[in-house]
Amino acid sequence: MTTLRERLREARPLLAPGVYDPLSALLAQQAGFEALYLSGGAVAYTQLGRSDVGLTTASETADVLARITDRVALPMIVDGDTGYGNALNVQRTVRAFERAGAAMIQLEDQDFPKRCGHLDGKRVIGVKEMCGKLKAALDARASDDTLILARTDALAVEGIEAAFERAQAYADCGVDALFIEALRTPADMDAACARFGPRLPMLANMVEGGKSPIQSAGELGQRGFRIVIFPGGTVRFLAAQLQRYFGSLQAHGSTLPLRDEMLDFDQLNGVIGTPELMALGARYGG
Repeated sequence: MTTLRERLREARPLLAPGVYDPLSALLAQQAGFEALYLSGGAVAYTQLGRSDVGLTTASETADVLARITDRVALPMIVDGDTGYGNALNVQRTVRAFERAGAAMIQLEDQDFPKRCGHLDGKRVIGVKEMCGKLKAALDARASDDTLILARTDALAVEGIEAAFERAQAYADCGVDALFIEALRTPADMDAACARFGPRLPMLANMVEGGKSPIQSAGELGQRGFRIVIFPGGTVRFLAAQLQRYFGSLQAHGSTLPLRDEMLDFDQLNGVIGTPELMALGARYGG
């Protein structure tokens, strides 16, 4: 089986959709994706019904991750936020996420309380402190095949040159990939990839309604990005559809108006593999 490290050596960009639970991950796998992305925002939205403002814990994300990796075999890129504390907390986070099946763990340089990278009012910690956290993460992993992705949110706070200087410092720590959050223009994206792309895989984050211009994986690959994520698109689409579903059910008292847009009982069981599961139970005398 190809590791994530091996896959990232290929020239074509890796498109990783955001997922938030085993069912969404299973559907993404069935659609043919090669890797998946679990964001802290998706955990906050779906597990807490709350905003991405640092309310989730490492154990909550690890629990979601473990349930996903129990169901699907794709490499998981996992948002570790700030590592949930100092360098020692980072090491606990890395060990927990690695045990839960993470292939790549993302760590950012925001101060606490952190917030979604496309919200205003972010703050960042010092470069020296972040480098210590990244080195702690690298030391904590049990396998070199567990990749560490360094993210900087400094562009919105200190400007693009400072963000580039931070990315350079983080690369020098020995991380496996870089993520400069919320690049504002195609020119900024090109500049980031020209500077860092020859050295490390660069990640592009596409947020519907966010600060970066939405582009396709193919377009971003041409710019030099090797990883493309749409981390919250799944939840945003789901929320819109559920608003429509619940509004229709409330208005009509029935699901019949939307029946043709739904999987029926047998179709859903086919998607999740109920016949195979029942056959397996029978094999063991269940």
